[in-house]
Amino acid sequence: MHVHPEVADAVAAGRPVVALESTIISHGLPRPDNLRVAREIEEAVRSGGAVPATIAIIGGEPHIGLDDSALRRIAEEDAVVKVSVRDVAVLAARGGDGATTVASTAHLAAAVGIVVFATGGLGGVHRGARDTWDESADLMTLSRTGVLVVCAGVKSILDVGATLERLESLNVAVIGYRTDRFPGFYLADSGRPVSWRVDTPQQVADVLRARRRLGTDGYGLVLANPIAPGDQMDHALHDRVLAAALRAADADGVQGKDVTPFLLDFFHRETRGASLAANIALVLSNARLAGEVAAAYAAKM
Repeated sequence: MHVHPEVADAVAAGRPVVALESTIISHGLPRPDNLRVAREIEEAVRSGGAVPATIAIIGGEPHIGLDDSALRRIAEEDAVVKVSVRDVAVLAARGGDGATTVASTAHLAAAVGIVVFATGGLGGVHRGARDTWDESADLMTLSRTGVLVVCAGVKSILDVGATLERLESLNVAVIGYRTDRFPGFYLADSGRPVSWRVDTPQQVADVLRARRRLGTDGYGLVLANPIAPGDQMDHALHDRVLAAALRAADADGVQGKDVTPFLLDFFHRETRGASLAANIALVLSNARLAGEVAAAYAAKM
């Protein structure tokens, strides 16, 4: 793997580092906004006190931390594919470019010793999974990868209740940040409770230290950080567009890893950018919080 010198130095010195996925850059945000927002996400991590490490596959080689040319390549090239853990070795052998999902980002971050990871929304169990068995690889990867994922819950296009049940079965703890309710990505409240709550980055860091001390650091943690009330989508608009998006995906026969980008693109079009604004706001909030958590954790290693 190629580790950016700034990231390598920070990891070696025990300074705070936050991993960032790259699928949001290549597949989650429209051009040309995606490159600008990718830079803003990295800057949000720095504002929280940590070094950003955006992860991607460049020319078949995993890169932990991207320079500006690599970031631009992921944002602008049409040949960049969405890469989960199962795809990494194949793409490496073929020498291609890939944007990492939550699962593959977590896997590669853990491999170089990065503990804190920020994203927008976690993948999960898809609606209708009882018949299709469609479940994101994010969940299984977190069950065996000791990273903390700061996210705005799971995307509201998913089956939130089933996802929380799977996380419980897989020994992945879910902690609400300043909330007792599980966030719903575009909405601050999915309608589901969370069992645990913390209110400061220092309290999150305490959990990470206790996990390491007690030997449960082989499992992932989810820190659910709700979108700010002023940034969330209108509830009625959200519910109306979600229903229409699910009908459209079913009619078009969209399946597997293509479902999420299809539905997010549908949301962007039909809400006239309201969903995009919410998406950007929540991922920047998560990146800042992740930087603060990483800094608090590194301060008392």
